[in-house]
Amino acid sequence: MLTSLLSRSALQARRRAIVKTLCYRLFMIMITITIAFVVVGDLGDAVNIGIAANVLKTGTYYVYERMWDHITWGVEHAEAV
Repeated sequence: MLTSLLSRSALQARRRAIVKTLCYRLFMIMITITIAFVVVGDLGDAVNIGIAANVLKTGTYYVYERMWDHITWGVEHAEAV
């Protein structure tokens, strides 16, 4: 099982990263909704814009990260022992 392969600190670090990510996304949704409300003047439209924009941003970031997994520039390779 994966949890047996990870140290307790690695599990805590992963959980912390997930919580930080979710909190950040919620913060960004609120900022987007606020800006959208100022621009469009309708709370329902502002909420739709905030959610749609952030779902799209999250998805495109994932694709962006996956693309970088295939780029070796700047990655140091470990020496074989």
